[in-house]
Amino acid sequence: MAKAKKGNKSSNFSKFIKWFWILFASGLFFVFVIFQLAAWGVFGEMPTFERLENPQTNLATEIISSDGTTLGKFYLDDNRTPISYNDLPQNLIQALVSTEDVRYYDHSGIDARGTLRAVVFLGQKGGASTISQQLSKLLFTKRISGGAMGRIIQKVKEWVIATRLERQYTKDEIIAMYMNTYDFGNNADGIRSAARIYFGKEPADLKTEESAVLVGMLKNSSLYNPMRREALVLDRRNTVLSQMYKYDFLSETESDSLQALRLDINFNPESHREGLATYFRMYLQGFLKDWIKDNPKPALEGERDTWNIYLDGLKVYTTIDSRMQKNAEDAVEMHMERLQKEFFNQNTPARNPTTPFLDLETEEINSIMKRAMRSSDRWRKMKANGRSEEEIVASFGEKTEMTVFDWRSSTKEKDTIMTPTDSIRYYKTFLRAAMMSMEPQTGHVKAWVGGLNYKHFQYDNVIQGARQAGSTFKPFVYAAAIDQLRLSPCDVLPDNQYCIEAGKHGNPEPWCPKNSDGKYSGRMYTLKHALANSVNSVTAQLIDRVGPKPVVSIVKDLGLSGEIPEVPSIALGTPDFNVYEMVGAYGAFANQGVYVKPVMVTRIEDKNGTVLYEYVPETKDVLSKDVAYAMVNLMEGVTEGGSGVRLRTNASKDQTVYKEIITGYPYEFKNPIAGKTGTTQNQSDGWFMGMVPNLVTGVWVGGEERATHFKSIRYGQGASMALPIWALYMKSNYENEELGVSKEEFLRPEELSIRVDCSITEEEEEEKINFEDDLEDLDF
Repeated sequence: MAKAKKGNKSSNFSKFIKWFWILFASGLFFVFVIFQLAAWGVFGEMPTFERLENPQTNLATEIISSDGTTLGKFYLDDNRTPISYNDLPQNLIQALVSTEDVRYYDHSGIDARGTLRAVVFLGQKGGASTISQQLSKLLFTKRISGGAMGRIIQKVKEWVIATRLERQYTKDEIIAMYMNTYDFGNNADGIRSAARIYFGKEPADLKTEESAVLVGMLKNSSLYNPMRREALVLDRRNTVLSQMYKYDFLSETESDSLQALRLDINFNPESHREGLATYFRMYLQGFLKDWIKDNPKPALEGERDTWNIYLDGLKVYTTIDSRMQKNAEDAVEMHMERLQKEFFNQNTPARNPTTPFLDLETEEINSIMKRAMRSSDRWRKMKANGRSEEEIVASFGEKTEMTVFDWRSSTKEKDTIMTPTDSIRYYKTFLRAAMMSMEPQTGHVKAWVGGLNYKHFQYDNVIQGARQAGSTFKPFVYAAAIDQLRLSPCDVLPDNQYCIEAGKHGNPEPWCPKNSDGKYSGRMYTLKHALANSVNSVTAQLIDRVGPKPVVSIVKDLGLSGEIPEVPSIALGTPDFNVYEMVGAYGAFANQGVYVKPVMVTRIEDKNGTVLYEYVPETKDVLSKDVAYAMVNLMEGVTEGGSGVRLRTNASKDQTVYKEIITGYPYEFKNPIAGKTGTTQNQSDGWFMGMVPNLVTGVWVGGEERATHFKSIRYGQGASMALPIWALYMKSNYENEELGVSKEEFLRPEELSIRVDCSITEEEEEEKINFEDDLEDLDF
């Protein structure tokens, strides 16, 4: 009987083993079937091979400066710019693997040990998601399922996709894709944006403790947000550093010392209204939209047939130099803050009851305000919502909370309560500014500042705004006279009041311009002295002798568009031009008479590096080398002894007079500089055009309304309003020798036929030239 019992036990054990393997095999078969069904798409659509090969993520268009810096990006929801695995620092990869998937390099998408641990301990000792699974979830899971069964099916689909990704890509590529795809919050889509936004640097420059912060955010970027939960983020960072020690990526000493560091976040938000070159970026947005109209996209099946600057990850290579752009923006801010302080001082309600307007009647002011109301966003939006004009007008008198621009605040804005009408008037009290800087030989625009602060002043005064040129137009008159009449900077004309009679040159009435001070010396002035001091009587004589038509012809050839009437009064700068066109025109003087149209974009590439656009220079020979050099010589006189002489002198006496507006004065430049100041009627516009051999820069300052201006010429002239910005900008440029801004002489033609040295006679100059030519011919 005992033997029978033993036999029964053996038989039962055999049955147990048999059923165990049957159940085990059935389980494996069931899992296999589930996986296969998921792969076939029974549980929902699965990505095709093509989609796995080209995952569709929204990529921001990147704007790249000539020195390789990212100026900004165009995006809607995803501020993402992908980088390669080689651009990721080793400490980031080590932090990622040790924290998220320590057996990453040993599995093929599914971590069996991690999965078993998660099932046995119900996730209490860590999850089972591998990096590959997390990537599949980011790329192909649109919505997280709510039910338990739905989550299981979703997890199965992620497993299938993860194994496919592992077959399709290398381990390094998967890590790069994961880090490029993850949303780190605060518009930081992908690791590159995250590194720039949270630490102000490229990923390759991240320190170990900084990489640990970003890897810690992978658990939940909303929860571990450095800008909202510093203590929680610090604790999470230290957990990552502990994991790096646990898996031998850091020594105990290194881990402890790094955990002792504070959370050093350097927040740099990236938005369309903040950052470097905001006005230029908004111009570029329009440029790209126009380019897209004429350049269809070679789309794959099911894709758009037009490029989208917010989604397609284009790379736009620009001519802007980020260092020069920063110098330009700093110069504008530094000077305009001081200038505005003086303007406020002179336009208090006690001193000017109609502030910020001068010399206007109540009816004229009301007209300006009504026009501003009708062109405002508030009016447009309320009109679109069907509100009546009476309701809209009434709303402009209701006080409301708002954030407005304020020079005195460190953030340049303040919260306040005022009516929209008061807000309009408040903003009209601010003087505006614009500057553009260009390399004349190539037309490459190096800096572009369209205003004070794009967030609050979105009108771009570089290219949108056209204002009277004032005396900065005079060089075109002089150029026509030298070109057509073969005059030289040393020729002389009298400083007497000069009239051009009615009927001549299309003049309906006699034209008798006055000098700016209303006085006439009666002396004979060289053209060089007359231009240096903006003597109107001499300019009037020149345009009478050469005629308006040749002047207009030259101006048009130099890229100045718009309506330019062929009448003598244009000689004093009555036509309106923008800074963009003026800089391009002046560039021809520095470029030996060759006009080069300003260039901002050199190349556009798609996300794969395929070149979609390359610029072709647009040039035109306008003036001979001799005439161009003579004009440079004339304008050098402006800074040597004319209205721009403060660039060179100490002028300690003036320093106290101008201390509130001439930031950094005196300047004491020693190198050759050609330039021209400009001031329009009532000091409404102040200009300065400044040139060195390889950089031409134009600056304009004025009010939004022509009636917003300084009362006196002392503060309202171009030499006070605009010239200081040029000087501060150039001082910063010269401090950085890597920029290569020239301090050399302007290039002189080998055989100059126009007399430019007025200190000697024409015969003496000819002998001097012949002697120099003989020296060059001698072979020592």
